[in-house]
Amino acid sequence: MDDLLAQLRAGLPAEALITDPDVTVSYANDMASFCEAGTPAVVVLPRTVEHVQHVMRTATALRVPVVPQGARTGLSGAANASDGCIVLSLTKMDRILEINPVDRIAVVEPGVINATLSRAVGEQGLYYPPDPSSWEMCTIGGNIGTASGGLCCVKYGVTAEYVLGLEVVLADGRLLSTGRRTAKGVAGYDLTRLFVGSEGSLGIVVKAVLALRPKPPQQLVLAAEFASAAAACDAVCRIMERGHTPSLLELMDRTTIRAVNAMANMGLPDTTEALLLAAFDTPDPAADLAAVGELCTAAGATEVVPAEDAAESELLLQARRLSLTALETIKSATMIDDVCVPRSRLAEMLDGTAAIAGKYDLTIGVCAHAGDGNTHPVVCFDQADPDESRRARESFDEIMALGLELGGTITGEHGVGTLKKEWLSRELGPVGLELQRGIKRTFDPLGLLNPGKLF
Repeated sequence: MDDLLAQLRAGLPAEALITDPDVTVSYANDMASFCEAGTPAVVVLPRTVEHVQHVMRTATALRVPVVPQGARTGLSGAANASDGCIVLSLTKMDRILEINPVDRIAVVEPGVINATLSRAVGEQGLYYPPDPSSWEMCTIGGNIGTASGGLCCVKYGVTAEYVLGLEVVLADGRLLSTGRRTAKGVAGYDLTRLFVGSEGSLGIVVKAVLALRPKPPQQLVLAAEFASAAAACDAVCRIMERGHTPSLLELMDRTTIRAVNAMANMGLPDTTEALLLAAFDTPDPAADLAAVGELCTAAGATEVVPAEDAAESELLLQARRLSLTALETIKSATMIDDVCVPRSRLAEMLDGTAAIAGKYDLTIGVCAHAGDGNTHPVVCFDQADPDESRRARESFDEIMALGLELGGTITGEHGVGTLKKEWLSRELGPVGLELQRGIKRTFDPLGLLNPGKLF
């Protein structure tokens, strides 16, 4: 420990090192349940690329594991510390280095907050679409590490679609540049995409070149109520089959609706089994909402309410934004799953989740990015009750198994971390797992970067 601190201090300012155990413990874990966390030896808050390189050279020389972190808003344990590790918190590397309206790119450090970037580019008539629900807190580096999504994915895609190039400090301290600043480029293997979603297991992202879009018109929102989740999912299929491109297509099940009603008095009828929210940011959103409203009615909607302006749209979106907060009031703890299935199997996913809730006698609410099949079943349980905690974990696993049975994936945007390690191997299969472990060894032969995550 003394040798580690001495070598770190040789290349870092005093304020970049935290050794007080009462403080370092606060960096031990992210927001996931059922994920063990170790005790870090030290927390480092670098401000420059050179600081990060010094940390990695020291870690390699002394064979000390390094756990990179952003804002720790993740939900898979990917940022959890291991015993004796260096926690490398990149939150102080928070500069927006460039916004280029001609090339439509932004160049940023990893600690930039998602919402800060979004507002900064918006002031120049540009748009950075990825918008995780934690966008007011989460960092771009963390978004890249877990390949985050958000409400807009149905039209604009996830973080991976917007990362053009990276600067990455490798395990031995070397600096690697990947990708490009240009609109097109196919030189060599796509190492940029390899780092996106790698959860800090291959290298430390210290700079990112991000693609931007022109700022779209203000979106308008429609809310449609249904007497069954199956009918709401049928409406989703009809909307997508007809070629519509909503900027948002979100679904809430009965449990979620009732939780939101109880917390915020939203006034939704108790008979509503599912609520579908659709939005368009097209030049004529009212016409698009009218067309989608007809499809919802044909699918069995009991009521369709289109917004007339931005203020009404915001009111309609409040229920969806309150979903997770409302579900957290039901019990002392929650586990948020992240299973993505083909849109055509969405109804089976929701009905199957309801059956799992009944089997384990648990409250499980589902909110979903319905337009891309990404469901977020939220298991509510009392963490002080060992039996209920066991049932919560077992139901969580059954939900993932259901997703795979329906042709889906165990994670659409939250990542694997430690929470879903066992399930990653099931999804990849033995050949895929062997190749991915080989890639890990190529970039990190000593196994120092975020050990115990993914595999």
